Amino acid sequence: MKRSLSLFTILMLLGALLAACGSQPPAAQPTATTEAPTEEATDVPAEEATDTPTEEATDVPAEEATDTPTDEAPTDSNGVPEDPIGVVEIVPGDPIVLAYALVTTGENAALGEDAVRGIELALDDISNEWLGFPIELVGEDEGCSPEGGQAAATKLASNSDIVAIVGAACSSAARVLVPVVSQAGMAIVSPSATAPDLTDPEQRSEGFFRTAHNDEVQGSVAAEFAYSEQGFTKAATIHDGSPYAEGLANVFAESFQDLGGTIVAQEAINVGDTDMSPVLTRIASATDGVPELIYHPVFIAEGGFLTAQAKDVPGLEDTKSMGADGMFSSDFLAAASDSAVGMYLSSPDFSAFGDAYQDFLTKHEEQYGEGPISAFHAHAYDATNIILAAIEQVAVQGADGTLYIPRQGLRDALAEISDFQGLTGNITCDENGDCADPKIAVYQVENGDQDSWSPGAETDSNPLKIYP
Repeated sequence: MKRSLSLFTILMLLGALLAACGSQPPAAQPTATTEAPTEEATDVPAEEATDTPTEEATDVPAEEATDTPTDEAPTDSNGVPEDPIGVVEIVPGDPIVLAYALVTTGENAALGEDAVRGIELALDDISNEWLGFPIELVGEDEGCSPEGGQAAATKLASNSDIVAIVGAACSSAARVLVPVVSQAGMAIVSPSATAPDLTDPEQRSEGFFRTAHNDEVQGSVAAEFAYSEQGFTKAATIHDGSPYAEGLANVFAESFQDLGGTIVAQEAINVGDTDMSPVLTRIASATDGVPELIYHPVFIAEGGFLTAQAKDVPGLEDTKSMGADGMFSSDFLAAASDSAVGMYLSSPDFSAFGDAYQDFLTKHEEQYGEGPISAFHAHAYDATNIILAAIEQVAVQGADGTLYIPRQGLRDALAEISDFQGLTGNITCDENGDCADPKIAVYQVENGDQDSWSPGAETDSNPLKIYP
């Protein structure tokens, strides 16, 4: 090396003498190395580097040279491009860490437990291993509340090992949780947070996606069923102030009126209320008449009280009740008992899921000794699988076996998911993070026995699919 530098130095000195005598300088100067230093160049002293032209350096256009990863990026030597929001490094022997943020305690625990089982079965299908690395699943209870969402977000965002999250279960938790983990660079795919604003382009956090339907779809289907299928012309709505329930009630009311129906009352309760008689009495005495249907897309506990107490309010004896997927659980039958018989519940249409879903149900029964207990197990299964597919697309393994997963790259891969064959249908993510192939059905409760809960069963289903 020293000999080659000395020879070149002599040549440069001769060039300098010629220049001093009025000669023209050499045709090409070694400028590219100063614009796009390589790792070798950064190890050479500055005065030697400027004296050492290379053909490779002069052939690299300036705009390409500035895009070359530098040794500031921890994965540069392994060929991983720089990522604007970070890269997760997983050394051989360490796991790929996935997380969930779902409601796993309290009155709505069935919603989250159902989804956790979907995640676990997806991971069982790949023997809890991906790209040669074990998978570790960690989780936080988001409580189906803003407070629970904040607590879960704080814990998850502080764990830099987490690659991606399945969650949240509830829209009220998601509103708080999603911006925090998104700011931390994580991708998050919800199996059941269905509030329309979560994928509104003016409000959506960049890292958020969902395999669940948008409630603009569910609310419209409920209205079509009530007006066009059942012939109801007067309805009332009740929500609990949560983004999920309020959003659904508003979509239903707007769609029902567009179809020609009348909304005689739009009422609200609070989460935790047990005495529903005041709001039900107001509905019974509505100026525009007694409704034929009360649409209350709330959660299990409040839904149970509303359903049971409506039967005791004068004027509402013949009024039907209708809920949504937040109440679609065997726990709702425990809360409402026989008063639930005959009421309607909207939910994903399990009969539209296809042959693979039947195999899933068999595995579920073998693993947990029972069928699914709520509505979003298949959506959680699909959420897990699109995350795994995105990881496979962007992960790069270094020469030493270390796996590098770029965070923005992972989000971009999720955004490009198209025609992914999931349990719930053909999954394609739009520009706002809605990835579902939404198929909504209406079910009717056949009896109030919690042990009889078997939606989607081929015979003697409770609740029974009645629409479409």
